[in-house]
Amino acid sequence: MTYNGIPSVNHPEKYGYMENTMRATLAKKAYDQIKFDIITCTYVPGQQIAQPQLVEKYDFGITPTREALHRLAQEGFLQPIPRFGYIVIPISIPDVIQIYELRAILEPAAAHIAAKVASQEGLEQLIKDADFSYIPGDKQSTIDFVKNNAKFHLSFAIATGNRRLVEAISKTLDEMARIFFMGLNFREMSQEVRDEHQAIAIAIYNRDPDKAEQISREEIAHSKERILDVLRNKWEKDFTMSQISW
Repeated sequence: MTYNGIPSVNHPEKYGYMENTMRATLAKKAYDQIKFDIITCTYVPGQQIAQPQLVEKYDFGITPTREALHRLAQEGFLQPIPRFGYIVIPISIPDVIQIYELRAILEPAAAHIAAKVASQEGLEQLIKDADFSYIPGDKQSTIDFVKNNAKFHLSFAIATGNRRLVEAISKTLDEMARIFFMGLNFREMSQEVRDEHQAIAIAIYNRDPDKAEQISREEIAHSKERILDVLRNKWEKDFTMSQISW
């Protein structure tokens, strides 16, 4: 029996189910929000964060926040620190290189396969998905750009029909997002990236698997060099400033 949609206390099993569902929903919301703030570098790599501060900031409650932090730690975004809280996992140059090495294996293969098997509808959508850019210094524009970038790279992975390939590429793009936010804040590269994406899309659309694979590999190599150049300059500047402060 219910009153205004609320289960009666005469049915505790229903109440318990509803309570668990609400807690799971709050934990998911907490996870999504904290992850978003980590990826967009609201919490910068290496920053210390504590559960009580996040509970107060987001108002999701202690248990949902704890569950969200535990999940993010399992996924490699946070490092637990006993008796303190967490540290946002730093981004090192070896990390960047390894992620790009994995992308260079997965994405050119996906572009090659997509050029062979993608539907006509998928090909037309890919052309549309390749046409995007961003406004340097505009945070929302940068957020939209990173989302559109992931959508584009996933679109030709999805066109392969290989679920495992899609999942693998999706995970690497998730890790790439923080790196993009760090790099995009320091250098204008919008037109370069747009031109490269459109070249990949056109090669896939023309059903030229070898060219699509080659351009994808070149795009990843160029992206790697752009990002590494930005990060090296940033870290050298930060190191110099720390030396001056010392």
